[in-house]
Amino acid sequence: MTDLYLEDFKPGDRFESRGRTVSEAEIIDFALRFDPQPFHIDVEAAKRSPYGGIIASGFHTMAMAFRLAWDTGVLSACSLGSPGIDEVRWLKPVRPGDTLRTVVEIVDARPSASKPDRGVCRFRYDVFNQNDEQVMTMTAVQIVARRPRAAAAS
Repeated sequence: MTDLYLEDFKPGDRFESRGRTVSEAEIIDFALRFDPQPFHIDVEAAKRSPYGGIIASGFHTMAMAFRLAWDTGVLSACSLGSPGIDEVRWLKPVRPGDTLRTVVEIVDARPSASKPDRGVCRFRYDVFNQNDEQVMTMTAVQIVARRPRAAAAS
């Protein structure tokens, strides 16, 4: 893939990740460290919960969604971090054995008013399971580098 920079991101453009299957052990490991609610870490308690079994933490789902997007290579040359996420919605539980994929759409991309070497993009992440059911959505703000020659010309 050719390195992408701010100038390459156009509203409406989309990119899609490969699928990745999440295991029960991975769900429990993440939750034990970061979100130890019973329906994330205890098989028996999860069976008695409204979810009927172990489900991934929403924070785990967010992290997986970003990793899937990162693995496409779209951000590898230009990412300068993120000041935050505007919206997150967990729509369906993520269960052991689910295979997730992330579709990212560019909402907007604009140069920084104060720093000519970078800009800000808003990306909408839509995360789907193996049945094409949407399990999560979020809108993330990403600081991205401008193409080196474009930043020098500004």
